[in-house]
Amino acid sequence: MAKLYFHYSTMNAGKSTLLLQASHNYREGGMVTYLITARFDNRAGEGRIASRIGIGEEADTFEPGEDLFAKIAARLAQGRVDCIFLDEAQFLSKEQVWQLARAVDDLGVPVMCYGLRVDFQGNLFPGSAALLAWADEMREVRTICHCGKKATMVIRRGPDGRALKEGDQVQIGGNETYVSLCRRHWREAVGD
Repeated sequence: MAKLYFHYSTMNAGKSTLLLQASHNYREGGMVTYLITARFDNRAGEGRIASRIGIGEEADTFEPGEDLFAKIAARLAQGRVDCIFLDEAQFLSKEQVWQLARAVDDLGVPVMCYGLRVDFQGNLFPGSAALLAWADEMREVRTICHCGKKATMVIRRGPDGRALKEGDQVQIGGNETYVSLCRRHWREAVGD
């Protein structure tokens, strides 16, 4: 039976690595996967899912407002798909998460979403909030703070290296911009 999955974590936990590994395992078993990522996150190139450890793969992209149920139905009309893997799931809208749930229920295809749970201010992303509410299964991908505790929060660093407290929820960046921390060290970094 198909399910909607949400694999979530902070920055730099290896979510994209896990996605690429799972897709590889499906294909190695003779199955067909369909990879999707956010169009505007083009750090690895447009339409590409890549990991910091150097592996990557081409992917289709989604944009804000795009009907993902229709996109998946159109892809299924072209041929068999055994599993859909979606990276950068935090950038989905609530409506798009519902479209993914409908694809699971009505089209019978599993959808595995990978993304951030919270932003640099400790707030849920809209896509993550909807996935936490509606996913059939959720799995935390763990990473650690510099102190050795589980990292559950992330800070965005400004040009001076200090934690920012304000700004747009979405700013594409990697290790040069974001640091994953435990809640205690996040609180210290933001002055709480």
